Amino acid sequence: MTKLSIPTPKSYISAIHAYTPGKAKADDGRPLIKLSANENPLGCSKSASDALAAQAVGAARYPDPASNALRAALADTYGLESENIVCGTGSDELLNLIAAGYAGIGDEIIHVRYGFVVYDIATRKVGAKVVMAPDNDYATDVDALLALVNENTKLVYLANPNNPTGTVMRDEDVARLHAGLPSDVILVLDQAYGEYLDNDGPSAFDLARKYGNVLITRTFSKIYGLAAERIGWAYGQPHLIDILNRIRGPFNVTSAGQAAAIAALADQDFVKDSRAHNEKWRGWMNTEISALSNHGLRAIPSAANFILVVFDGAVSAETADKELMDAGYVVRRLAGQGLGHCLRITIGSEEENHGFMAALRDILERAR
Repeated sequence: MTKLSIPTPKSYISAIHAYTPGKAKADDGRPLIKLSANENPLGCSKSASDALAAQAVGAARYPDPASNALRAALADTYGLESENIVCGTGSDELLNLIAAGYAGIGDEIIHVRYGFVVYDIATRKVGAKVVMAPDNDYATDVDALLALVNENTKLVYLANPNNPTGTVMRDEDVARLHAGLPSDVILVLDQAYGEYLDNDGPSAFDLARKYGNVLITRTFSKIYGLAAERIGWAYGQPHLIDILNRIRGPFNVTSAGQAAAIAALADQDFVKDSRAHNEKWRGWMNTEISALSNHGLRAIPSAANFILVVFDGAVSAETADKELMDAGYVVRRLAGQGLGHCLRITIGSEEENHGFMAALRDILERAR
């Protein structure tokens, strides 16, 4: 009998490790308090929820393919030009599209050592080479990034604030990085957590407005609390946005998602409240973790809605992760990114934060 063959994927596709989302349940199926996905503990604004509900009756009709009203609302909120905005199925779609539009086999894409895992996937998906720059104590090292740029470099991905470390670059350092790049290398500034910054990162938009090789990506999944709707957007000069529009999915943002995002933009009080909640409890969490330094714990300074904690004591991150799940809490351990010795902890509600810290302290004390 003739042996049947099966289709063979491209070798660089087979090399991709599929994205693994943060857990929401224990291995035995128990629901857990989820501090693993950097979601907004306040949810989303009531106006956004109402907008979602109101759109349910229009499910049979395709959404506006260009997200015109949403782009206009974004332009008004952030002081941008609507024609220089493209919307996507989360910022993930746009990060992938940038690689697809500007890189391929034989090209190189650079990102920092502890960068967002989607950068690696987007690079490998188009057959380009992943180039990782060394970090500076978990933070971005501008000189290390620039030292890796060569004639094959097409993109540099930079999350600011960075995920999963929470570190942030000063505006002058971002400008220095950009100034050191050739004009045909795109600097992708991923600002998924941009709204958590005190100044909301306006200098990034200024950089993209001024130069033809800068793209800003943002999302409604974090501070706006609309993670389930998968809404992202990018801003850059027209020639960059044109390429993304050529290859993005048609009707890629649902009608309900567009309506909810517009309503969310109109409720900036909710954004302010979310930022204030995060600043208060991130500061509290930092203080609590610092008090556990005698157990070998260290919190990496964060500007986002999570904290990366290094475990260098009697209790390993792996052990703490397992025992926290036993106690009813799930956080993020990113062993596949070289961070198996760390746990990334989302800032939760007041009750969740207190409960998590009580559980962590108990784990550490029992190990004495």
